[in-house]
Amino acid sequence: MKAFGVLPRRDDDTVSPFYEVEIPIPRPNPREILVKVHAISVNPVDTKIRAALPQTVTEPRILGWDASGVVEAVGDDVSDFSPGDEVYYAGDVTKSGCNAEWHCVDERLVAHKPKTLDFAQAASLPLTALTAWEGLVERMRMEPGKRILIIGGAGGVGSIAIQLAKWMGLHVTTTVSREQSQKWCASMGADEVLDHSRDLAMQCQMLGMPPFAMIANFFSTEKYWDFMGEWIAPMGQLLLIVEPQVLLRLGDPLKAKCVSIHWEFMFARSKFTTPCMAQQGAILRKVADLIDQGSLRHTMYAPAQKISCESLQDAHDLMKSGTAIGKHVLYF
Repeated sequence: MKAFGVLPRRDDDTVSPFYEVEIPIPRPNPREILVKVHAISVNPVDTKIRAALPQTVTEPRILGWDASGVVEAVGDDVSDFSPGDEVYYAGDVTKSGCNAEWHCVDERLVAHKPKTLDFAQAASLPLTALTAWEGLVERMRMEPGKRILIIGGAGGVGSIAIQLAKWMGLHVTTTVSREQSQKWCASMGADEVLDHSRDLAMQCQMLGMPPFAMIANFFSTEKYWDFMGEWIAPMGQLLLIVEPQVLLRLGDPLKAKCVSIHWEFMFARSKFTTPCMAQQGAILRKVADLIDQGSLRHTMYAPAQKISCESLQDAHDLMKSGTAIGKHVLYF
């Protein structure tokens, strides 16, 4: 089968690190399904894993942890899927990714794709929907009527988080830096959109905003650490997904306010094979239902492009630029 892999890129290397390779079609283990991949989407985790590849790597690493497609075969112990089923999933970051024509994935991480979406649209959802759901619904346990600030609302996770928070009855304020991003977040349902290229605290003060019961930071933990400490309400909750690059003070004002800090890493369940691993399939089933009911929408921003070394390079460059809106999808 055809697959797209990467090798470490040296400072003086002018050749693209992406390679089209021919590799054997994988065979599913007892709990796995074999999926004929129709579409994939690119996430920041792809660029981070690519950047962390050691120079000793000689075989191209297959990236990609967002896919939609059709079940081709199932393992002996699979009970929830059959050949011909249309599915979507994020998968397991510790295993080979889905930037390939066929891909094996544990059935517990998979759900039938939304009936009202095509494969490209469906591929825009799994990783970010799981991240937002696990963080906001499971960790923070959002409650109707509360105020939430979402830092970085135009990205993949922010785009679905805005919708989830509105669906659950919260007042949503988010942050972006460009006009097209503001329009995108407004279309997702945000009540207010702040400019995070300017002083956020001053904007909150000028608008007469009270402290936020919840702050979900999907951009930079350390950049907004002091702001979050100032603007989180007593007994409030912080949700973080980006590991800080510097040491941060965990005491006051967070201690004085009894603030809870939640970390979200979508791959924790699959990486550690937790007893609740099948919850990811359950979340994706719920998301599919909400999509088909019209309560949520897909987050593909631009038309999907055909997958190639060049289109993957462009997508990775977009992720690294920090200017991506919604999700970037490629199809086979």
